[in-house]
Amino acid sequence: MTILQFTAPPLPYYISTGFSMAQIGRKHPERYQIGEFDLLVVNKGCLYVGEEDKHYEVSEGHALVLRPDLHHYPTEGNRTETGTFWLHFQTQGSWRAIEQRDLHTSYSDPEERTQESNNFRGQAFTIQIPQFTKLLQPAKVYESLQQLQALEKDSHQNWVRWKQQTILQEILGQLSASLESQVVKPSAAVADQAASYLRLHYRDSVTAQELGEAINFHPVYIARCMQKEFGCSPMDYLLRYRVERAKLLLLQTDLPVAYIAEEVGFNHAAYFTSCFSKYEGITPRTYRQQFAKK
Repeated sequence: MTILQFTAPPLPYYISTGFSMAQIGRKHPERYQIGEFDLLVVNKGCLYVGEEDKHYEVSEGHALVLRPDLHHYPTEGNRTETGTFWLHFQTQGSWRAIEQRDLHTSYSDPEERTQESNNFRGQAFTIQIPQFTKLLQPAKVYESLQQLQALEKDSHQNWVRWKQQTILQEILGQLSASLESQVVKPSAAVADQAASYLRLHYRDSVTAQELGEAINFHPVYIARCMQKEFGCSPMDYLLRYRVERAKLLLLQTDLPVAYIAEEVGFNHAAYFTSCFSKYEGITPRTYRQQFAKK
């Protein structure tokens, strides 16, 4: 399976959509490097399409994304009457095609995971969708595509363009969900469970043993998964997240540093200052003073 991975922001953006009902014998058009992604969703019959050396049979309830940089062509004519939605979109961000075997059971780029552990605010993320898939909720995707069609006549208006963009994101979410149901990712799943637990309980005194009991995995295995996915240990992840929460309070409140330390899970103000300085390179007070009125 080929997976298309987009880095966001910026998000993939909507261009246009349409629907065609093709009779028996009709073929998909041949095109070279059209410069846009072309999402094809079939709600009746079957479409026969090739992209470079790969051939696809896109039957009812399936979706195929044709790449903007490759040659597309028909492999044969329709055997039955075939209904196809098409949607063109593009991205200003980076993207790449990955084979499922190269995912190493992980959804996101290890480098981006490591960046997340160092910066919990404003980081980029990845959107991964299968290039060819059976939709989990085809009726919902059909409905979204029909909504896009209905909006086309008013697409010169800003609010309509915004609505079309939100619908595109919903459709990409449906495609991503179909991928999630197919790809087994044990280490990423364990790391994500651990991260969610630590974020929820960052004010508490959490131990490796308690974390293991909470998500039903051995602490050593959890540590190995988090190191692989986030580039740090569970406790380091917890400390970094506490520091990020402290930064928000330092910026948004006039609370004393000692109170903030306790509020984000540090039992001792001195230890909080030490951890904050380790990750930020300055003390909490200096950090706050940077944003004080001169």
